[in-house]
Amino acid sequence: MKIKQLIILVAIAIVVGACGNKTEKQTQHKADAISEPENTNSRQQDEWNRLLPSIAKIDSYDGTRILESGQGFFVGENLLVTKYSLVNQATNVSVTPFNENRKYTAHGFVAFDRINDLIILQVDSIKREPITLSADTIPNFTKSLYVAPKTGKTLQLFTGKVLNLATVRGTKLYRITNRIRKSQFGAPIFVDGGKAIGVAYSGTVNYEMQSFAIPAEFILAMLRKKKNEAEPLEILKNTANEKIAAENRKIKGLVLETDAGDISIKLFNETPEYRDNFIRLAKEGYFDSLLIHRVIKDFGIQSGAADTRYAKPGANVGFRGPGYTIPAHLVSGLYHKRGMIGSPRKPDTKNQRRRSDGSQFYIVSGRKYFDNELDDLEETNNYKFSAAQRNAYRTVGGAPHLDGSYTVFGQVTSGMYVVDQIVQVETDRRWRPVKDIRIRRVRILK
Repeated sequence: MKIKQLIILVAIAIVVGACGNKTEKQTQHKADAISEPENTNSRQQDEWNRLLPSIAKIDSYDGTRILESGQGFFVGENLLVTKYSLVNQATNVSVTPFNENRKYTAHGFVAFDRINDLIILQVDSIKREPITLSADTIPNFTKSLYVAPKTGKTLQLFTGKVLNLATVRGTKLYRITNRIRKSQFGAPIFVDGGKAIGVAYSGTVNYEMQSFAIPAEFILAMLRKKKNEAEPLEILKNTANEKIAAENRKIKGLVLETDAGDISIKLFNETPEYRDNFIRLAKEGYFDSLLIHRVIKDFGIQSGAADTRYAKPGANVGFRGPGYTIPAHLVSGLYHKRGMIGSPRKPDTKNQRRRSDGSQFYIVSGRKYFDNELDDLEETNNYKFSAAQRNAYRTVGGAPHLDGSYTVFGQVTSGMYVVDQIVQVETDRRWRPVKDIRIRRVRILK
């Protein structure tokens, strides 16, 4: 294969970003997606009125600057669940229950799930009856309901139906016909009997606006793992303070425990924002159960995509990160020789500043290169290799075509034989292994 062809092939493979199936036409909500007011008798009114104190409007703030608005609901006496993306840049959250005008404040959280976009806040100075969560899988076409704040004495209860439990962009979600507006993101979706089946939101999928409920099973999982003491919201921001950075500098390394074996790595202190970000995600359990979703011979393996945890066989994946990107950090002396770890990104046409994906990473297995091939790469990429780089690519191998364009932030210290085994597996036309290979967990060595 010619050098230019190889550059094009691998560059296409490692970029992060997707173009959907553009043969589908953009549409709006279908007629059956409109929530209908529910007629209720007096006894039913009392049952639903009982839930109002446990549902709340929320506003998130960075200091005094308002960020996002939505809803949430109590799953513990002072524990309120909502969408993580509504509060992840906040320092405090205002909570106003549906049955009163008083505002309460949350400064901390006890659990969160970045991939499923959920967080449990601890609200100060309040006790409410927790809403019962449904642990069962809800049958298709079950009636779904949500409650709006009262207007006068009138209870506003809107109905739709559960279409199915589907995997959407790699995440398990209930598809519902209720029309969910942005101000209702985080609201509880109920079935008859007042049990909540999940957290409401909507989004565009296949050029159509659809409504969803994030299943209650993920809330129950967070409740089982919640912290005994709340942590401040501000630590969720995508920056590490000096205390955390100092602790991370002392970490000896990490172990990627995969279905194919263990891969031990170290993270470079020369790229501290990448080091701290990777360690934070590892502590969250973010990488656990994610696929090694891209495997290319003579290049390497790639993982860290949020849409792979629940991905079905053959699904096109690798396009979802943690919801943020990281500025490129190219360091002289850190280049793509065999065993190096780098960060993929969207192509220059969509990413002029070459910002890296917030969670995906690749490990280079590569191949050896001749001097004339390196000469061609210099001319094609307008990049000059050092003598050390040339020697490494001739003797050890790597992926020199990525130098100068992608951030290198770590290195494999042991277990390259596992990487070599993985790059030999059968893949589909998108370079996804035919037989799934997952990262079981990431273990930190202190």
